[in-house]
Amino acid sequence: MSTSGIHKVDEALRRALPGRCAFCLAPALGERPWCAACHEALPWNLPACPHCAEPQPGALAGRPCGACLRRPPAFDRARVPLRYEGEVSGLVQRFKFHASPRAGAILLALLEEALPASVRAFPGALMGVPLHPARARERGFDQADWLARRLARRLGVAHRVARRRRDTRSQRGLDRGERRANLRGAFAVAGRLPPRLVLLDDVMTTGATLDALARACRRAGAEEIEVWVPARTPLHAP
Repeated sequence: MSTSGIHKVDEALRRALPGRCAFCLAPALGERPWCAACHEALPWNLPACPHCAEPQPGALAGRPCGACLRRPPAFDRARVPLRYEGEVSGLVQRFKFHASPRAGAILLALLEEALPASVRAFPGALMGVPLHPARARERGFDQADWLARRLARRLGVAHRVARRRRDTRSQRGLDRGERRANLRGAFAVAGRLPPRLVLLDDVMTTGATLDALARACRRAGAEEIEVWVPARTPLHAP
């Protein structure tokens, strides 16, 4: 979709979103698509590992998780404000598997609201984690690219794309090592990237996919890489 087409769709979504809370249908909080009570009750990902955003016990707040201490990811830090559970998992599923633009717009609004102005000023470019073309055709759209294009336009920064070289098998049921092996060499980036880059996805599990993409981006010139994702799978989830 062209930039003008994205702008028209987003304008229509903004007109439709205010008024009622997307979760309980109570009056919304100003122009935001949620009420204060539902926003407070969302499963916020606090505390979390500062590197990979894995949910942490309170006693470990602000400290890297064991996995990051053993093998730091190729990205520098992850900003993932919510846990993938409850109302948030429903939003992600409607966006990802049913191509709901309203669910996508709410996820993006929640992510953007959680980023301080200084963080939003960080990137020189945004890039979504690409689906393989066959998977994108099957699903009907590429959800991470959908998020990245819209947020890049809002922040006034470049939108860059990577290519998925092969249609990797599902990560479901694989441990961390198997996920890394499954994604080795899966991504290619054409051209030179700016020094500061943000990678976006809709949901993060172990971070193996983002780690593999970050490695390809470093080879293309990115020096400092952040990961921005609306939701992170909790520790107890498969």
